[in-house]
Amino acid sequence: MSIADEIAKLHELLAKGAITQAEFDSAKARLLTQELVSTTPFGSMRLSRTDRWIAGVCGGLARKTGVESWIVRLIFAVGLLVYGATFIVYLILWIFVPRED
Repeated sequence: MSIADEIAKLHELLAKGAITQAEFDSAKARLLTQELVSTTPFGSMRLSRTDRWIAGVCGGLARKTGVESWIVRLIFAVGLLVYGATFIVYLILWIFVPRED
């Protein structure tokens, strides 16, 4: 279901009196914010300013996925030792993922 369809349903509920104007505005804002986050590259991931060793990539990935940061760091280190491919992934994330506010 598209965002426009969901907003149309919300508008119908508002017209029927099932929800108030404040509830409509809140739900509409939530839908539009969700659309914005899901269409940006890397979603809502941000580089960590507090949980970082080099650039905060592993800390940001850990926060986004809910995994402990040491596990993410271990995966990157093992990948670096085995094939070196995680080095490229790390650099790409470091360049393109925005920092925390």
